[in-house]
Amino acid sequence: MDVAHRSGCPINLTLEMLGDRWSLIVIRDLMFGNRRHFRELLTQSEEGIASNVLADRLKRLRESGMLSRTEDPSHKQKGIYSLTEPAIQLVPLIAQMGAWGRRHTPASEELSIRAELLENGGPQMWAAFMEELRALHLGAPMPERSVFAELQAAYLAVVAGNRVGE
Repeated sequence: MDVAHRSGCPINLTLEMLGDRWSLIVIRDLMFGNRRHFRELLTQSEEGIASNVLADRLKRLRESGMLSRTEDPSHKQKGIYSLTEPAIQLVPLIAQMGAWGRRHTPASEELSIRAELLENGGPQMWAAFMEELRALHLGAPMPERSVFAELQAAYLAVVAGNRVGE
């Protein structure tokens, strides 16, 4: 089915695919939270997405080739969502969005630490993270460096530090 687009501008086409309120949040949660099941995406998101909206976004992201879904061998009715290569290649864009958001919005410290590390780590860290995401989501060999673990450890350290200061 040929879909009509407002224009052939690459920015417009990207926004038509990802520019709604929830699509990048779903990709973020898969990418940084390793949330791979519907229930995890529904209950563990900071933003509180509604189940019908989540189902719609997962369907749209699958149809656009950003996500894939496989049956969960542990449960017949559950699926495992994975990022596809085009979604993994969003890491630099998401890193830049996080860096911009840290500078120009009232972002919280604990939810900014990953963005700070990715900004400071630059393209070398982004490439390492994409390599790891390919292992986690596409079955590529697991690299020695775990950027995911580095980001998670930094997040947990900030959360723990903020609890001590309360």
